[in-house]
Amino acid sequence: MKITQSKAKNMVATIKVEVSENDYSENVNSVLKRYRKDAVVPGFRKGKTPMSIIEKQYKKLVMVDEVNKLLQDNLYKHITDNKVKVLGSPLPKEENEIDWKNNTEFIFEYEIGLAPDLDFKITNKDKLTYYNIKADNKLVDNYCNDIAKRYGKMSNPSESIDGDLVYCLITQMDSNGNILENGISNEATISIESIIEKKYKKKFIGLKVDDKLSLNVLNVFKNQTDLSAMLKVSKAELSKLSSDLFEFTVKRINRLAPAELNKDLFEKVYPNDKVKNLTDFQDKIKAEAEKSFATESDRMLKNDVVLYLVDKVKFDLPDQFLMKWLMKSSEKPLTEDQLKSDYPQYSKSLKWQLIENKILEDNNIKINNEDLIDFTKKLVKRQMQQYGQSDPEEKQLIDIAENILKNEEERKKISNQLFDEKTLEVYKELFKLTEKSISYDDFVKLATEK
Repeated sequence: MKITQSKAKNMVATIKVEVSENDYSENVNSVLKRYRKDAVVPGFRKGKTPMSIIEKQYKKLVMVDEVNKLLQDNLYKHITDNKVKVLGSPLPKEENEIDWKNNTEFIFEYEIGLAPDLDFKITNKDKLTYYNIKADNKLVDNYCNDIAKRYGKMSNPSESIDGDLVYCLITQMDSNGNILENGISNEATISIESIIEKKYKKKFIGLKVDDKLSLNVLNVFKNQTDLSAMLKVSKAELSKLSSDLFEFTVKRINRLAPAELNKDLFEKVYPNDKVKNLTDFQDKIKAEAEKSFATESDRMLKNDVVLYLVDKVKFDLPDQFLMKWLMKSSEKPLTEDQLKSDYPQYSKSLKWQLIENKILEDNNIKINNEDLIDFTKKLVKRQMQQYGQSDPEEKQLIDIAENILKNEEERKKISNQLFDEKTLEVYKELFKLTEKSISYDDFVKLATEK
């Protein structure tokens, strides 16, 4: 077998593979002998069928199969051995016309798209902003109120007010206001606070046990997920309702009275810390909130790095080849219009992938199995601490981590998290970062705009 590669033109090269009969005949004969051993042909005992009959029936199919195996193995061996940086995968040239019936020697040609050689450095001239998200008084107050509700007490008042939870029997009605035979019926809790339009919210205020309301549910409850759960039907069934008029019969009214912000609450929330008064409590919540916001700040930095470097590092791609490759390799058929629409985004994504690979290479960022186990152990410990569980022994922790990593999907997800963490450290080290304080609301607004 002879493999040659042409010089690149517009970042596309041709690989020519010449296959002779000697390259595949031994494998073909071996397969045909196995076929003969197992073949059951009328007039012959099993395993005694003349080879000429076996060859006539199977040789062409076996030859095609064995030649294709050789092509795949040697094509990718050539790419690996010669360290050819390809984009996509080799595409057979359309002019490859193979006469399998009459020929024993074949020539195959493949087009390959070549990745560019990137040469760039990140220096302190490359400037970005790192946003330190601060918890303002409004946010801290909201967090305090949420905690107070979480530790509050539930009561059952006689009449509903805004903020109450109204537990109802919900029954489908016909257009005349009668109970619909074989219609939908379910019991569920309605949060008055979650009803958006004031005119509908008012209908749930001032209700008592056994009071009834007739409502068009599609008008009142805009969130399809919540409504389907309330009626215990699928979203598809919601769109096919024979009637959206329902009767709500009040069974119970629940009211949550928030806990007082006092020493008893502070000790329940932070049993191991010295939180003496409201100021200490608010300071603790503020510190925890700002610590949790660091993940959002890091995500924004990663996004800004991507946008900055894709704009800064200029290079070409073999666009025509890649578009042809996408058309042929797509699982779902692509039209030319779809390709033209989607390609710019694909191109940007591929450019970032090449840039990031260069950063990983330059900074020797690699991940081995030990790194993955250590990182997974940290994730497990963090999760257990969130649920107030004590840290397991080291051996148990390793067993848990190894068991998680046996799942290929989880392993891939955790690998990506670890790569993100390692590359983020590099970005923080290489870029000149200007730190800027920002409120959470302003940060959300900025992130939405970006």
